[in-house]
Amino acid sequence: MKIDSIQNGIVLDHIKAGKAMRIYYDLGLDKLSCSVALIQNVKSKKMGKKDIIKIDQTMDIDLDVIGYIDPEVTVSIIRDGETIEKKNVALPKKLVNIKKCSNPRCITAVETGIPHIFNLTDEKNRVYRCIYCEADK
Repeated sequence: MKIDSIQNGIVLDHIKAGKAMRIYYDLGLDKLSCSVALIQNVKSKKMGKKDIIKIDQTMDIDLDVIGYIDPEVTVSIIRDGETIEKKNVALPKKLVNIKKCSNPRCITAVETGIPHIFNLTDEKNRVYRCIYCEADK
């Protein structure tokens, strides 16, 4: 299989195998008009298997979305075929409008326009709680 390198764009690497599709849809990459390569189950010495996403366009990427799904991802910015910047993603301390509260009695389920905000309450177990109703996410 041959996937060409990109000249200007973004590479999301070290994605836990099987998580690339979720990142693809949660970032809205399916709505882009540029080329997006999603490569799954790539052999990796460090991880065993991993996924990679290559985006053939520069754009703003929501690192909190990526960090929520898989905090081990690395984001490389490519310009003129060279990596000019590499970012490590981390588990975000706060999620804003990334996920919706599942509590039907939460104010966010009743009132429109209220942002869905969750705070990280247990980093080890990756537990987030709604700031309005304290429901777990």
